[in-house]
Amino acid sequence: MSPTPDALAAAEAVAAASGRASHEVTLVLGSGWSEVVAGLADPGSEVTIPMAGLPGFTAPSAAGHRGTVTSCLVDGVALLAIAGRTHLYEGLGPEPVVHPAHVAAATGSRVLALTNAAGGLRNGMAVGDLVLLRDHLNLTGRSPLTGPLFVDLVDAYSPALRAAAADAIAGTTSARPAEGVYAQMPGPQYETPAEIHMLRTLGADLVGMSTVPETVAARGLGLNVVAMSLVTNLAAGVTGQPLDHTEVLAAGAAGAARLTTALRALVPAVARL
Repeated sequence: MSPTPDALAAAEAVAAASGRASHEVTLVLGSGWSEVVAGLADPGSEVTIPMAGLPGFTAPSAAGHRGTVTSCLVDGVALLAIAGRTHLYEGLGPEPVVHPAHVAAATGSRVLALTNAAGGLRNGMAVGDLVLLRDHLNLTGRSPLTGPLFVDLVDAYSPALRAAAADAIAGTTSARPAEGVYAQMPGPQYETPAEIHMLRTLGADLVGMSTVPETVAARGLGLNVVAMSLVTNLAAGVTGQPLDHTEVLAAGAAGAARLTTALRALVPAVARL
């Protein structure tokens, strides 16, 4: 695969606005993570562009997604931070969903770092936990790939990047993130307790409505992927309580400082591996 023409045009626009011809890492910030971008950048290195001003981007419709693209340095590493994403449930097809992966490739990134808010399925998980993804279940019935493009997903989430990220985060937060399997459901409705029981039986530790298409596209583009979930709620049937998107955003806001610290450690660690 090669980056789309819109992705190449977006990369050129970012380079012109930021003065940086390339970015070593591209980071996508999901629900509850978007405000972290304000604390990531080295002082004086931040240039922010509205998504609406860049080719191929669609302004996110879900609450908690900023809709900005920021070029900055993180401990000297050139980072492109995309605050907000388009989801399959918005009905626009997979192309805008995976556009950030194409932009990452177009801007020269070797690494695509993905974040999301997720429901915790595994016993012992708590709201606020950070979990590095080691694999996924694609239960959307959709793929961003078309035609005879057979992408190997054995190590969709790079073991080397996971290890580097875990070591870096543990060194700054004193808590080593766990690893888990992420299941993507179509959304936008939350899962039923019976669906959560099914997912646990299938081996899922986390559930959400994003990340998988971007990962598949990124691997097709030759990028290495590292992904991390913030557990923002315990999934349907685990606590017996109803689910609400506001608790997802609240969990992100409550952990903003810790998320910023984790990502400031992760970005240079995966870039310099």
